[in-house]
Amino acid sequence: MLSSLMESTISVNDINGDQWFKVIRGQMWKIHERRLLLDVADNPLLTFQHKLLTTRRRWVAYRGDSIDPKDVLFTVRQSSLIQVTASSRTKLAVFMAGNMEDGVCDFYVKASDSETSCDIFIGETKTMIAQMHRSQSFFSGYLGKDNFTMSIRPNVDYAFIVSLVVILEEINAERKFQELVMKSVMLK
Repeated sequence: MLSSLMESTISVNDINGDQWFKVIRGQMWKIHERRLLLDVADNPLLTFQHKLLTTRRRWVAYRGDSIDPKDVLFTVRQSSLIQVTASSRTKLAVFMAGNMEDGVCDFYVKASDSETSCDIFIGETKTMIAQMHRSQSFFSGYLGKDNFTMSIRPNVDYAFIVSLVVILEEINAERKFQELVMKSVMLK
């Protein structure tokens, strides 16, 4: 379960409440936003960073706490240039380090229309490897704390799936902020 996505630290716990991972957010106003995924002993597993000045929202994940290009594990980008409204379903293409030519993706993330769930598939197949569902209540929305339930198939890297869900949520939050700005500009 992921909780508190918009806070500076995200806790990832199992069904018994035992912490497995945590995600630390970098400073929001830095030129490249970074997130660091840590294990329970605070060892850095991977760093993921938002790439600016790209035609599609793009994030790059690196091994450990590195941001060296030789340590790239995978990249995530929107699968389409046009995903501009909240009602348009967010779709992400994931390319592993050996497949950076933006050909056929290695994994695919598809959010529901309401952005309360997502499915993660192998490549462009219908083979699902994980699902995420947002648990919503009045108090979670009011307090700004989100809880997510994830189902992950056996032999799938949990840290990888957690990072994809966090990236998806960051992309959705960025898009919603941009929509809000556009609406306020149009009202003037």
